[in-house]
Amino acid sequence: MNILVTGAAGFIGHHLAAALLRAGHRVVGLDNMNDYYEVALKQARLDALPPGDFTFHRLDLADGAAVREALTGEAFDIIINLAAQAGVRYSVENPEAYVRANIQGFLTVLELARRQRGLKHFLYASSSSVYGANRKLPFAVGDRTDRPVSLYGATKKANEAMAYSYASLYGIPSTGFRFFTVYGPWGRPDMAPYLFASAILEGRPIRLFNKGEMARDFTYIDDITAGLMGALNRPPAPDEAGVAHKIYNLGNNRLEPLRRFVSVIEQAAGRAAIIEEAPMQQGDVRATHADIDEARRDFGYDPATPIDVGLPRFVEWYRGYKGL
Repeated sequence: MNILVTGAAGFIGHHLAAALLRAGHRVVGLDNMNDYYEVALKQARLDALPPGDFTFHRLDLADGAAVREALTGEAFDIIINLAAQAGVRYSVENPEAYVRANIQGFLTVLELARRQRGLKHFLYASSSSVYGANRKLPFAVGDRTDRPVSLYGATKKANEAMAYSYASLYGIPSTGFRFFTVYGPWGRPDMAPYLFASAILEGRPIRLFNKGEMARDFTYIDDITAGLMGALNRPPAPDEAGVAHKIYNLGNNRLEPLRRFVSVIEQAAGRAAIIEEAPMQQGDVRATHADIDEARRDFGYDPATPIDVGLPRFVEWYRGYKGL
């Protein structure tokens, strides 16, 4: 199939593009290669893709005219939108970047999807951040998502509503995925695994927000990739209103205390962490935990990687990437 992957130089985008290429698909990748974190890492991900039919465009999705021009003549079977301005805490500092990338950029992709004849499936990234102030655990897809505590979470909730409206208006079979704290090789430098591993290996202190009294559903990248690949050819059936749109949680279905997470990294690194306790950050939540029953039922999603396996793999990759 001919498949468009936005955010192809990103963490999840890289792994998914690699899996699609290994499966024999043609992949067109888009990414603006912004400097939110080191561009060299994004380029290294692209360089590490396996052989295959891959075309890359460095484009800003918020520039709809440029995207349409670059993709003139392309006919996609599937479109997968993973591009976004990520990061809960950064959304407090630079809200305009989130509206541009996550709202305007998402609209560009939706408009592209509606102009595709014979599009089989539109898949897009949402986030566990949409659950916001919810305290009930685990988070189920049917739980409230109208109380976001970060602008990032609000933009992802907006994406879900926008996708549903386009599915309703134009008959685009669409599936959204709420990712839960994804980690693994080629991971983002602004996320806890990377921040903690680099600090521990270099003898720098790590900051534990809310004095470390937090827990997350840490999900290994290979499990996320397998979930997306499993859903690829399974567009949703129409709902009671006749709209083919569905949302799933993709998590590990395990609640891990943050201090145990740090302990596993310490063991993998062979060094003890220097810990600094810090207060809760704006936009953060104390715990996330995914109910994945629907994903397991509908496309066999079955995460198999606990942090005791995944974190040592990440640390091994980090050592190799940094030459340590």
